[in-house]
Amino acid sequence: MTEHELAQLLPKDLHNQQLEANVHPPHWTNPTPSGNYNLVVIGAGTAGLVTAAGAAGLGAKVALIELELMGGDCLNVGCVPSKGVIRAARVAATVRDAKPFGVEFPEDEIGFDFGKAMERMRRLRAKISPNDSAKRFEEFGIDVFFGQGSFVDDHTITVTTTNGSKTNLKFKKAVIASGARASAPPIPGLDTIDYLTNETLFSLTELPKRFGIVGSGPIGSEMAQSFARFGSEVFLFERSDHILPREDSDAAAIVQKQFEHDGVKLMFNSKDMQLGPTEDGKIRVSVAQNGQTSDTIVDQLLVAVGRAPNIDGLNLEAVKVNYNQAGVEVNDNLQTTNPRIYAAGDVCSKYKFTHAADFQARIVIQNALFALGPFGRKKASDLIIPWATYTSPEIAHVGAYEAEAKESGIEIDTYIQHFSDVDRAILEGQDEGFVKLHTRRGTDEIVGATIVAENAGDLISEITVAMTNGLGLSKIGSTIHPYPTQAEAIRKLGDQYSRTRLTPFIKSLFRKWLSWTR
Repeated sequence: MTEHELAQLLPKDLHNQQLEANVHPPHWTNPTPSGNYNLVVIGAGTAGLVTAAGAAGLGAKVALIELELMGGDCLNVGCVPSKGVIRAARVAATVRDAKPFGVEFPEDEIGFDFGKAMERMRRLRAKISPNDSAKRFEEFGIDVFFGQGSFVDDHTITVTTTNGSKTNLKFKKAVIASGARASAPPIPGLDTIDYLTNETLFSLTELPKRFGIVGSGPIGSEMAQSFARFGSEVFLFERSDHILPREDSDAAAIVQKQFEHDGVKLMFNSKDMQLGPTEDGKIRVSVAQNGQTSDTIVDQLLVAVGRAPNIDGLNLEAVKVNYNQAGVEVNDNLQTTNPRIYAAGDVCSKYKFTHAADFQARIVIQNALFALGPFGRKKASDLIIPWATYTSPEIAHVGAYEAEAKESGIEIDTYIQHFSDVDRAILEGQDEGFVKLHTRRGTDEIVGATIVAENAGDLISEITVAMTNGLGLSKIGSTIHPYPTQAEAIRKLGDQYSRTRLTPFIKSLFRKWLSWTR
């Protein structure tokens, strides 16, 4: 792969050319280093960009190194393109399911142009890309270098370009923000077929007629539903007995019901998978299910399991930075085993989300540049990190699951509000979900929450704000919410909590008071 043939920028249409011009300009000339840098950042994904921009904005002298595309996975092969695809799929499903709303049209006139949907995604991705562009960060006063960054010693990083030229950068502190990449598991026969990962999926221009997906985690589930709604015959292979095995099982069950409605063929308990090409260029997927072996022939296969940290070429041994298969080892201050070097984002975090990388970067800026010894240091463990899976309906979560609370010895009370009792959800035909919230036993202190709703990713923020600022469930219950909204479901949980405070003794006191004042 050369500097001008980055695999994820296919097809080479106008939109991808615009994207490349922003995030990896073909004719970019690396600057001449100007003395000692306060901070050198390796990796220009979310963690690296936020670290570099934040530090430079506070007056630090910063260098930023990127091997491939600025914006990282999120912009180029993750959050941004996937949400463009998901939106197109939701519109397709809305048209398909419009009849109950009084919208009538002949079914044979409904069509879907996959090529146009993907072209829209590429156009919008390119439109967003100036935010992460080399030019923008150069305007911030940051020296932007394209090439492989490698540690030489505790004060030096070498940048090696694709033509072999080398530049040494001197630093006081450094940050590893090189992210992670798709890494397929060792499936027999995988090396005999051409398969897709999230890094190549969004280069498709034709809809696979039969589409296999390995893994029903967030990426696999989001794409399985989307491609089924586009019209693919989707086979979703999962080792467990339900989708999204890491999520609340009640929440996953609701999404699974929608998958069945959308026509996704759920291949649960798929064990001993073997892959191979067919004579006509397709892919054979063999699995054992409940003691019986079956073969499925698909046109394309997406492997949506496995991530590996981007640590190759960094020469971490030279600076005594410890790492393992999960990534770079850091302490709670995001400091590596070399006190001059920090890390943030997917390369070191179990929370592989853009927003987690963003806030970890803010911790790194504080700890690397402004903390004095133990004073002024921030901890990653203090972050309360929500997340969402963007299926329809979405699943969003923050804090502890019920099982996690039990494992931690935290006794909880659980409150559930079903959207079947929320007027706005009923009127919108989105009444299948719920809000489930856990509080510490006997109090209104929020321990965790899960929401299943079409816009759960937006709704979860209200609970995250409360948890971050130490506001209990009773405070949410006493806050006026507009009627009718789906967010009213969260307020209703506050009402549920308030009713638990009305013990028989309190009720008897109220009755006596009302009798006396009558």
